[in-house]
Amino acid sequence: MQIGVAMAFNHKTSGEFMVAAAEMVEEAGLHSIWLPEHVVLFPDYASRYPYSTDGKIPGDPEGVLDPFTALTYIAAHTQRIRLGTGVCLVPQRQPVYTAKAVADLDYLSGGRVDFGVGIGWLKEEFDNLQMDFRSRARRCTEYIEVMQALWRPGVSEYRGQTYALQACYLYPKPVQDPHPPIFFGGESDAALNRVATHGNGWYGYDLDPAHAAAGIAKLQDKLKKVGRSLADVQIYVGTNTHPVTDETVKQYEDLGVAQLIVPLMAGNVDRLRVRMDRLLKVVPA
Repeated sequence: MQIGVAMAFNHKTSGEFMVAAAEMVEEAGLHSIWLPEHVVLFPDYASRYPYSTDGKIPGDPEGVLDPFTALTYIAAHTQRIRLGTGVCLVPQRQPVYTAKAVADLDYLSGGRVDFGVGIGWLKEEFDNLQMDFRSRARRCTEYIEVMQALWRPGVSEYRGQTYALQACYLYPKPVQDPHPPIFFGGESDAALNRVATHGNGWYGYDLDPAHAAAGIAKLQDKLKKVGRSLADVQIYVGTNTHPVTDETVKQYEDLGVAQLIVPLMAGNVDRLRVRMDRLLKVVPA
């Protein structure tokens, strides 16, 4: 089982710290870095964050760096670690520009991108981007199809219910063939359906081993309905609030989890090194 880390960089983070953190992750032999996305955040919001008991994002963040910009910067200072979006909010973005950002990052990094995607939960963010919140699930799958069309060799063209793309060129194409693997986030039935129909993998978030097992069982049923199986997808699990111990690591591995993504946050290099050392005592690097 591979081990990745979830990190977040913001306006209080220096470029030097980002480089030091990424180099530390790579030198430790860990597999990947995953960065979140929110283009704007709010002091007050009615939407409910799904991964906390009070419905609020822990720490009341004011913003994070754009994941594609930050991952491109990290790519320039690393050689091996995978670069993951955890997750890109696909339906609140213009799909051609997103396809371009993914392809360029994959090209510049030598094929190291894992494209984690989701439909989003923060209605206020959609509203301020003037993007429809209610249709976000349908647009997410169509936008993925638009991107896949743009990543194929030669001329790209697409026509769906929510988007039409005139015959055009988009270059460079991604290094990975046919494109960077697409990991759908979310734990609902609808999210697992998207994994089954459009995904190369599932990024289940904030799951202890028992809830991961339940999600995998549901996903297996949904894959079977579309003529696929668990062998056709990779299972990634973000631990978030759940403890990572020798016992839980073994439980995740026994479930067939291909990658465990562990939060690794710190405000300075010394504190990050302490937390990295603590993590390496319980996970296989």
